[in-house]
Amino acid sequence: MTRIGMIVPSSNTALEPATTRLLTNRPDVTVHYTRIPVRAITLDGGGAAFDADTMVAAARLLADAEVDCIVWNGTAGSWLGLDHDRRCCAAITEATGIPATTSTLAILQACVDFGISALACATPYTCDVVDAISREYARHDVGIVSHAEWELTDNLSFAKASSAEVAELLTAAAKNGDPAPQGVALICTNVDGTTVLREVEQSLGIPVIDSIAATLWWALELTGSDARIPGAGMLLEQGPLRHRVKEIVTELRVRTGCDRTTARIDDADLGLHVDRCAAESCAAGVRSIQHDPSLDQRKLETVSWLEQHRKVLVQPAFTEAPYPPQALREVYGVSAQVLGPVERGDEMAAWLSAHSIGERAWTDDDLAAMGDAQEKLHALLNNK
Repeated sequence: MTRIGMIVPSSNTALEPATTRLLTNRPDVTVHYTRIPVRAITLDGGGAAFDADTMVAAARLLADAEVDCIVWNGTAGSWLGLDHDRRCCAAITEATGIPATTSTLAILQACVDFGISALACATPYTCDVVDAISREYARHDVGIVSHAEWELTDNLSFAKASSAEVAELLTAAAKNGDPAPQGVALICTNVDGTTVLREVEQSLGIPVIDSIAATLWWALELTGSDARIPGAGMLLEQGPLRHRVKEIVTELRVRTGCDRTTARIDDADLGLHVDRCAAESCAAGVRSIQHDPSLDQRKLETVSWLEQHRKVLVQPAFTEAPYPPQALREVYGVSAQVLGPVERGDEMAAWLSAHSIGERAWTDDDLAAMGDAQEKLHALLNNK
């Protein structure tokens, strides 16, 4: 049995019923709540107590229930700063010995795992709070490219919106982004977006990072529990796999010292398709390829070679067949690569790529790193 402890804003009436609903089919998980004073959301903080001492006092009560993790289920760190949230988490863990996290840390982790650097922001807050959120997220390589807000301050009022109004807010937030948003975040745990997630995702074609859902996802990850909840939107369906694949491609890039690594996966159950990367890791200054769906990957010459031979393709330069697509060379500047196929049963369900901007001789150590990454991804896909 996994026990999650959540610190809740006192006037929040949305997150507890939403979290309970998400866990309807999870008898292995229980959630236990305590509250801290929060009545209004303003930059001066006059209507709320977000300080570490208040958080620690609440956390001590949750610790009495021997919970496995403690979560501040609020998004104040989005404008107060991640450093504020990290200090609160450190203070909680020091006082209780229990790992801790927050909603804002969860939202930004979701951006990392989904490769989101251009984000639409939906909130009930006032414009000055949204501006502060934009500045803070930019510090962590996530640009707010479009936004919509209700311009409210009374926290209790946030939860009174209908599902239709929440869907309208999310849709409005994602309009007119330049560049186009790669995801839209509902930043507030007192606005329930969990009931409209799938509808909005299908309409917009991008993931919705709902604060309530993201907080539960990251709490489950923190406890080591199964974090997948089918039917609950892209984050809770794909997030657990994407998080682990992100770790695999990051380790592969570090070990090889290459410029970009990617994983492409076909999984109809999870809504993953090889035409978009499931995960990517880029060196500083290297252009991302993750959200470019312009090529039919299965028809590429290099992928056809992988399908036929089912072994690692090593290309120190592109001087002989099979040739990579022109766009990879001319648009993304790749001059050398290693591709590693990954099978599920008899099918090539995925492959890993290691890209180099310059021509290079791939070493035995590089190929060993690719082999290790293939084994890890194979284990994930065959035991998900």
